[in-house]
This record gives sequence, C-alpha cells and structure tokens, in this order.
Amino acid sequence: MPKPEILDPQGKAVQGALPRLGFSGVTDVRQGKRFEIEFEGEVTDAVLAEVEKMAETLLSNPVIENYSVSVEQ
Repeated sequence: MPKPEILDPQGKAVQGALPRLGFSGVTDVRQGKRFEIEFEGEVTDAVLAEVEKMAETLLSNPVIENYSVSVEQ
C-alpha cells in the first residue's frame, strides 16, 4: 500500500466514483497491490522470513510503500 503521505490518485478516483454508484459513507480509499506466492510444504518461520525479504527487496518500494505478509490456507 502507498504510505499515508504519498498521493494516491487511483484511490481518489475510486472514492469519487463510489457515490455516483450509490455507495455512501466512504471517507477514504487507498489502492495497493497484492502478490500471492505459493510454496511447497509447510510455511515455517524461515519461509515467512524469506517472503519478508522478497517484499522488502523486490515486491515493494519501501520508500513509498508499506507491506504486510500473511498466510492464507
């Protein structure tokens, strides 16, 4: 996700379109990106540490983006 201090024109465009589509009460929209990575075998702490490193070095730009890593079954 873009850091809070980074402008997000795509998020603002979505926020502007929602009321025109009949949705109300939305005060902010931020648009980000998502990667789904599959591994063979068990997802261990070591695997999660590798994914964190991937996110920090390749999948995100830590200067302007925040990231999080989660496991889904």
